[in-house]
Amino acid sequence: MKAIVQHAYGSTDTLHLREIDRPVPRADEVLVEVRAAGVDPSVWHLMTGRPYIARLSPQLGVRRPAHTVRGWDAAGRVEAVGAEVTAFKPGDEVFGQCDGSFAEYACGKAEQLAAKPASLTFEQAAALPVSGVTALQGLDVARPRPGQKVLVIGASGGVGTYAVQLAAHYGAEVTGVCGPGAAELVASLGATHVIDYTREDITARSVRYDFVLDSAGNRSLSRLRRVLAPRGTVVFVGGENAGPVLGGLDRWVRGLVLSAFVGQRFRPLFAVTRQQDLLTLKALVEAGAIAPVVDRAYPLAEAADAVRHLEKGHPRGKLVVTI
Repeated sequence: MKAIVQHAYGSTDTLHLREIDRPVPRADEVLVEVRAAGVDPSVWHLMTGRPYIARLSPQLGVRRPAHTVRGWDAAGRVEAVGAEVTAFKPGDEVFGQCDGSFAEYACGKAEQLAAKPASLTFEQAAALPVSGVTALQGLDVARPRPGQKVLVIGASGGVGTYAVQLAAHYGAEVTGVCGPGAAELVASLGATHVIDYTREDITARSVRYDFVLDSAGNRSLSRLRRVLAPRGTVVFVGGENAGPVLGGLDRWVRGLVLSAFVGQRFRPLFAVTRQQDLLTLKALVEAGAIAPVVDRAYPLAEAADAVRHLEKGHPRGKLVVTI
């Protein structure tokens, strides 16, 4: 089968289209014929091996990638199932997390897959799992109540587009922070107010937010405290601009320590794709409460260009690789 493989950490130049053996599902896994795969920041982290502290995880590997095929998000059809899998059968259309989804076939644990929403294309469904689950779990840390004020930093990105929609669905008054040209998109997703970070700092307004989801990773704790209500909560998602060694881990630790001494809470998020959350997202899609935002789709042979776009292009919503 064709797949995007990588044998050494580095830039997109280390990603290559190759013929490799089709994976064989373990007892608790499902083999998926991948029709589309989402591109999210975790792909970049696995490609570069940054932050370096993450290489202590078995998902990365200290000297070289522990898993050579890139990609997590997937949507496609079930090709085969492991001996212990009873929830799926060949031919079922599914979406969720598969290790190595930039490939014609990939395996995923049955507990990290769900039936694809019938109203979505494979490309749209592939944009939903990792970013949608992250936004869902992030907001569940302190579920916004109707009328509360929510600030979403990185509102036009993969996680941010879902966070804006979910917070608006919960009845919150949402302010989205995004770059130039994305204000109309963010407003269309349910944001009542939009801040262009190139023109206005988040601290410029005299608003205190009950909940802040920070998916941009570069605001200091002091700036976040200035916009946070006295009993408000900040959830950190990622740390893209926080340095190659710790990648924002130091800010997370400082936030947790600070939370012990002040009324405000600062919480890092380590999202885990779970079937129940995928089913929740599926129900929200079918109810019209949320919808994937796909910036652009790339064929498998151009997957490196998709990752390059993610790294440099500030996509609006999600990028997708089609197979």
